[in-house]
Amino acid sequence: MRIKGKEYRTIWYENNVVKIIDQTKLPHHFVIKDLRTIKDAVNAIKTMEVRGAPLIGGTAAYGIVLAIQENNNLDFIKKSSEELVNSRPTAINLQWAVHRMNNKLSFVKSNELLEVALKEAKLICDEDVKFCEDIGLNGFKIIKEIYNKSNKTVNILTHCNAGWLATIDWGTATSPIYHAHQKGIPVHVWVDETRPRNQGANLTSYELNEENIPNTIIADNTGGILMQRGEVDMCIVGTDRTLSTGDVCNKIGTYLKALAAYDNNIPFYVALPSSTIDWDIKDFKDIPIEERNPEELSYIEGKDENNNIKKVLIYPETSRSMNLAFDITPSKYVTGLITEKGICEASTEGLKKMFNK
Repeated sequence: MRIKGKEYRTIWYENNVVKIIDQTKLPHHFVIKDLRTIKDAVNAIKTMEVRGAPLIGGTAAYGIVLAIQENNNLDFIKKSSEELVNSRPTAINLQWAVHRMNNKLSFVKSNELLEVALKEAKLICDEDVKFCEDIGLNGFKIIKEIYNKSNKTVNILTHCNAGWLATIDWGTATSPIYHAHQKGIPVHVWVDETRPRNQGANLTSYELNEENIPNTIIADNTGGILMQRGEVDMCIVGTDRTLSTGDVCNKIGTYLKALAAYDNNIPFYVALPSSTIDWDIKDFKDIPIEERNPEELSYIEGKDENNNIKKVLIYPETSRSMNLAFDITPSKYVTGLITEKGICEASTEGLKKMFNK
């Protein structure tokens, strides 16, 4: 996708360095950052310079590459792998990518480790681009069907950022929107602000603007009344981990959107590549839910009147706060799962049939 008319991916390898778009600087500054060491990669994931399940997976894959460049000793690679897996607990793509890289490298000679690792990391990222493009083509059919019935602009509500900035390219939830826009179907996106880090306002709206797609930022609690007024035709969100049961773990607030959509008979879709499916955990209560620093709630960052970026306290200094990063949407509230293979029911049977499990 594009920034100022120039095409980018969110991560790439160049001259022995991993390049990323530092998402903590968006939307006010577009900064490309170099990751040179495994510590750089771990820190980029922890601090959310990169975020979004597929991109975290891609960063982890390239993190193994950086570890090998530093020291191709197997103990160092194992330690680096553990640091990557532990950097953020909820997104399953992180663990998936590290395990895939290690499996690929397990019988490789030490002098060939870097070459093989680089090839596999690039393959992981290239696969994600293709998966996300296919997710878009499959989800586009839903948007087209809605448009054909009404012949009016299709209003889509999304939560958090599951755009191309959360993947390698195209995005998950946004990919059907991008395909619809490119094919001439008028769309408008209601962009949930997504407190506390405002990924919707800072990232989703930013990337939609760059593609000239009409969008409106709303406070997280506005979606319900828009649905009641008939101003939402469908919801599409991403996911950080979807169980084989069809239960969806996504950014905090997703569950409430699903409840509102269910109450108002509005289709609620979840878009995901197969790398985001957890085939092992069966009970959503066993999903590790990340609890982040409460300061993400109590402080907010933005531009002042002099265009300087400032961080300010918005809570009482003596108040306590809790910052859970994700919630669970039970499968019964999910209309369907949009995957690279097609659209399936959010259920054990639906996923097994789609992926021949």
